[in-house]
Amino acid sequence: MDEGDSYEDNDMPKRPWDTCREVPTIEDEQTPWKIIKVLKIIALSTVAILVFGLALCSKASFLVLITLANEGTKTISADHKPVALLCIGCSLIASSVLLLIKSFWKACYKTSKLPKNTTVALVLFFEFIVSGGAAILTIAAMPHLDIVTNVTILNGVAIVSALLQVIAQCTAKERNRFIIPCIAAFVLLLLGYVLFLVLYITKNPTDTKMAMWVGLAAGGSILVSFNWWESYFRLISKNSSSVFLKSLCKDMTTCQNVLHIISSLLRIAVTAAVLGAYVPLSKMDWKILKSVSSFETRVIVITVGVQLIASALCHWFALAACKMHALRRCFILPLYLASLGVMALFVIPVIVYYQDYRKNPTKDAIANFSSYCGVVVNNRSQSLTGSVFPQLVLDVTHTLCFLDMSKVADIGILTGSSLSWWLGLVLVTIHLWHLNVNRIQRTQDLFMRRLYEGAFIEQSLLLNTRFDIQIKGGKKIRQEETAMIYLCATMWHETYDEMMKILISMFRLDRHRPKTEPKSKDFTFEAHIYFDDAFEHVEGSEESHLNSYAKNLVEVIIEVYGIFTSINEKFFKKNQNIPDQQIIRTSYGGRLVITMPFGNKIIVHFKDKELIRHKKRWSQIMYLYYLLGWKLMSKYYKRLERGEKEQELKAEVQKEKHNTYLLALDGDTDFQPSSVMLLVDRLKMYPRVGAACGRIHPTGSGPTVWFQKFEYAVSHWLQKSAEHVIGCVLCSPGCFSLFRAAALMDDNVMKRYATKSTEASHYIQYDQGEDRWLCTLLLKQGWRVEYNAASDAYTNAPEDFKELYNQRRRWGPSTLANVVDLLGDTNVISKRNKSMSKLFMFYQLFGIISAILAPATICLLVAGSLSFIFDLDSAVALVISVIPPIVFLILCFKLKSDTQITIAGILSIIYAFLMLVVTMSIIGAMIKQQTILTPSSMFVIVMAIIYIFTAIIHPQEFQLVFYGVLYIICIPSAYLLLTIYSMVNMNNVSWGTRESKPAAGAATPVATTRQTTVEKAKNTLQKFFSCIKCKNCNQRSQEEQLNVNQDNHMIPESAQSEPQPQNTIVEDIPEEEQMQMQRVFDNPRQSWVTELQELSQNREMQLLEDSLDEEEEEFFVELQEKYLKPLPDDKKRQQTIASDLKDLRNKVNFAFFMLNALWLVATFTLQLNSSTFSIKIPKIDINLHVTGEDVQIEPIGFMFILGFATSVVVQFLAMIYHRISTMIHYVAFLDTEPRQKLEEKDYRAGHRVETASNTESNSTSQAEVSEPEDSEDEYYASQQSSGEGTMV
Repeated sequence: MDEGDSYEDNDMPKRPWDTCREVPTIEDEQTPWKIIKVLKIIALSTVAILVFGLALCSKASFLVLITLANEGTKTISADHKPVALLCIGCSLIASSVLLLIKSFWKACYKTSKLPKNTTVALVLFFEFIVSGGAAILTIAAMPHLDIVTNVTILNGVAIVSALLQVIAQCTAKERNRFIIPCIAAFVLLLLGYVLFLVLYITKNPTDTKMAMWVGLAAGGSILVSFNWWESYFRLISKNSSSVFLKSLCKDMTTCQNVLHIISSLLRIAVTAAVLGAYVPLSKMDWKILKSVSSFETRVIVITVGVQLIASALCHWFALAACKMHALRRCFILPLYLASLGVMALFVIPVIVYYQDYRKNPTKDAIANFSSYCGVVVNNRSQSLTGSVFPQLVLDVTHTLCFLDMSKVADIGILTGSSLSWWLGLVLVTIHLWHLNVNRIQRTQDLFMRRLYEGAFIEQSLLLNTRFDIQIKGGKKIRQEETAMIYLCATMWHETYDEMMKILISMFRLDRHRPKTEPKSKDFTFEAHIYFDDAFEHVEGSEESHLNSYAKNLVEVIIEVYGIFTSINEKFFKKNQNIPDQQIIRTSYGGRLVITMPFGNKIIVHFKDKELIRHKKRWSQIMYLYYLLGWKLMSKYYKRLERGEKEQELKAEVQKEKHNTYLLALDGDTDFQPSSVMLLVDRLKMYPRVGAACGRIHPTGSGPTVWFQKFEYAVSHWLQKSAEHVIGCVLCSPGCFSLFRAAALMDDNVMKRYATKSTEASHYIQYDQGEDRWLCTLLLKQGWRVEYNAASDAYTNAPEDFKELYNQRRRWGPSTLANVVDLLGDTNVISKRNKSMSKLFMFYQLFGIISAILAPATICLLVAGSLSFIFDLDSAVALVISVIPPIVFLILCFKLKSDTQITIAGILSIIYAFLMLVVTMSIIGAMIKQQTILTPSSMFVIVMAIIYIFTAIIHPQEFQLVFYGVLYIICIPSAYLLLTIYSMVNMNNVSWGTRESKPAAGAATPVATTRQTTVEKAKNTLQKFFSCIKCKNCNQRSQEEQLNVNQDNHMIPESAQSEPQPQNTIVEDIPEEEQMQMQRVFDNPRQSWVTELQELSQNREMQLLEDSLDEEEEEFFVELQEKYLKPLPDDKKRQQTIASDLKDLRNKVNFAFFMLNALWLVATFTLQLNSSTFSIKIPKIDINLHVTGEDVQIEPIGFMFILGFATSVVVQFLAMIYHRISTMIHYVAFLDTEPRQKLEEKDYRAGHRVETASNTESNSTSQAEVSEPEDSEDEYYASQQSSGEGTMV
């Protein structure tokens, strides 16, 4: 053994014989990385090919239209040339029409500020000359030029951009990297124009018409090159001291929707004017459009259709390539090659046809190319039959006949001008190779104009891309902003394994983003765990001790710490030397400060419910005010008191608020660092995004969990994706969501979230679904809430039928209350929130109506199956199907909740068998009626196709589709029985999950002798915080455990008849306070601090006692007094609230079930009068033949099915769009943040290194993780231009 590998005595483990370990899974084993890597390669290759191919199709089809407009071409007769010119005009204005529609929509539903007159005049001036130049170039000039010139003259539109780049870089007063290429590009482009003029004018100096066309072509292309003035104008004004220029740029940005509407209309008008004037001036007649042959129509329509579709798709895929962080591979290179590809596509067939003709012995001998033109090309007649391609090749050849291609000089000049233009374009866009872009870069930050030019698609995409001034040496002009993320987890009665999951996730993130020797500056983080009701009284002890759950948390922290510090040790295990950590007494209980191996901290806040208000929402309010109010804002007020300028401080505050995020977590959430970073990307790129949630995967086993797996999958696949695309996500779940500090600190959000429940409706909306209510507040303030499907998180789901029903009993009424709240403010929200239009609110209205009518719909479904199976009259079957739900509804009002759930379980089994019969009955009906073209059959088939296809495009989750069978047979239980149960038990506002079970060895709460609150507070504060005076201790002398308080009002009668669940919301059963005149302290551990120190010392970690600074301690005292003071036990008020909750339940239930009854009565009436009111449609068999019979459909049921099917189709289409966006984001993430690869010695699931269990020694290894630098910048909302990113 080497000297450096020697072991000292203190390194040896205490028990070398006990070295075998149980190591949990640390690495991400859920993601199929090999498949994803292959998919990434396929995706990038596909996008590159599509960008190149679509650009080729767009340019080639446009040049075909130009060729067809040439006077000497034969594919279209000379009289019908206006048709080709009209199609050229359509290609020019197509993008303007799309921009007009998009801008008009945004102006109506989002923002519509009016610009200044000077801004309008400037924009209209440039738009006029650009649109006029484009129309003159393409409609008037290019049809008279040869194909080679037409291909390459479009590259000449970069000449003004080259000149403006030189000016912009000179005004930047920096040593610019690309000023020489810009100058060279300008010279080459100018040379191309000179050679072009020389070639055509010297060919026949007396031809004034050709000179005119050449002049129009050169002038038009130069005018078009002003199209991208805005990009350089912004840079020049930014570096200028002119206030006028800066205000002009600001006005252009804020009023861009109105400016786009005006400019689009101008472009359309100018193009129409040029086209309308040119046709009669060229002695052509528009009336000829009526006599175009079918052959010519087919050729024209196909060509212009390909051009329009290819241009739009090329623009979209080019944008996708940039967002995928594949700028070089999938954007620049394909577009560079597109011009060369088009040239080859047109020239090679001409050469091949020419050579074939010369070699054909049956043809007339020709001397040169000019002879070929005279004999073959010009003497042919128009053919309206046969293949179009040979005719097009000869038409293209005709454009080259004007030049003598047999002369080397002509070929040389033509090649020189073409090469000069192409090289000029390459040099003027050479800066794109070094352009830094962020993941999922915003479109407006990638391209300066929303508009693309269909006539020259590749030039417009390259020149429209953002131009950044880059300094020699590669230095960045703007420093990278580092975001701050606070991980905030709430705990209460989590199990050991659940705590292990979230702590491994936190330590994993610590290793991925180390604070010591950071390799990336995109964000830093700090983890906080808020542990509710962490203390219990131990008889004979001076003060309360931590309960068994809190002690488990400390043990898990020590165990996980040891795992992450010994991953990459040597073969023989060393003794764990965990650094000393801190333990602190606080006014709300206690605090444990853990510094993780890579420098980031975990701060555990142990809350004593007798000192501070507990339960989940109040824990959230505690960390909101501590992290955002105290840690973020307090320091700026101190600086303001020291005399710093208010405006500068305000700017700093706004920047920090936008770059500070809170990651809300549950105590059992398992996540990977990549999931956090994917959420951060959304908030960094889009400043109006206030929150973003990931894909939540329920974990566990058993049929109840299987049902939830499919339910969660469908909800995320379709519902959340649709909300993200067409509006906003209405609920960002608290188990894994990232919130922006600026959004939480906005007006009417954090302050209102801290509101105490004072009315019965508050207990439903505020406390039963706090995460949904918080999102409701954000949406009302205009913030956007998003969903990122690539960000995966795993959380435990209820495995027990009773626990699931109690959970959904909370969620159902809360969801209904929040959605109704949003719908009630539709007008205000649609104006304030740019993402929530009235159309989206109508979509939500239909969704909530469908949810309300779900019980009646299930009854109709059951009635239909009974009618088919037993051949019953439909009215009789409907009556039979309604009886069990009515009986269950009545029993729910009379029985205890546990009994209700038992009955629901029995009925669920019966309904499950019935649903199997229903499924078979639908199939049987198809066979019996010999048709699938009935509404019910089509609905079932379409839904099955949608769900299966949806699962296919989620390949990593495809196995969940097999749980769909269980989901289908459980539909009555989920949408009928559960709805009844949740509505009837609406007044029961307990949490209902994580019922408390006394831990082994824990003292029984009823048997304990408890200190009064005043004694505990006085002992704690006087002994350890003598600087703080507790002024309100006497007010707490009568406080005790509450059965019903401001956060949880149970039904009094049910509280007496059955024990209530104990969890983060439900209080323990009240105990009578027992006062002792004398205390005998016979417990050797007199405080929770000493007890915890002994516990940690036994586990090889030292806890050193420390204290808070005076200001922070004072903050917590004031916070507790203002917002988090334990609520008094007001029995009278509790009874009032319980009564109000019953009244609210009765009113809501009356309206709810009355609507269902009306729906059933309406359907029942229609069924009784089916011959009068039904809709009759012809019956079509499987072979699509009309059978002569009619299928009767009830109009109401048909409209409901049609509406629901429309909603599902909308969700399906939105899901496809969202899936593509997710793929783009994920590919970009993989390209910029590759997964950490550990060495072969690392632990993986199912793969162990050689350990001491084999050789009587234990060795684990910690990977020396090397992580590529991520130079991604933070995006700050106040900046209009994009920041630096990573080069791609």
